[in-house]
Amino acid sequence: MTDLIGMGLLGGALPREACSRAACSADARWRIDWRNPRIHTGERFKTWLACDEHVDYLRDFLAAREFPLTVSALEDAS
Repeated sequence: MTDLIGMGLLGGALPREACSRAACSADARWRIDWRNPRIHTGERFKTWLACDEHVDYLRDFLAAREFPLTVSALEDAS
């Protein structure tokens, strides 16, 4: 259990913001807020973070499914 604290999962230091693309550990610079209208109400959005290399890939992945989404610079989203 003490290992989890050091990893930031139980009140320890939070990890840096990393890209949500599988196997990518680059620093995130973009925030993608999206929802699946079949399962999420209009108020509920999910958030993915993206590095410069993967922001277009993640946005296109969601747009191809016609999910409502917004993309903003990570520092602008706070």
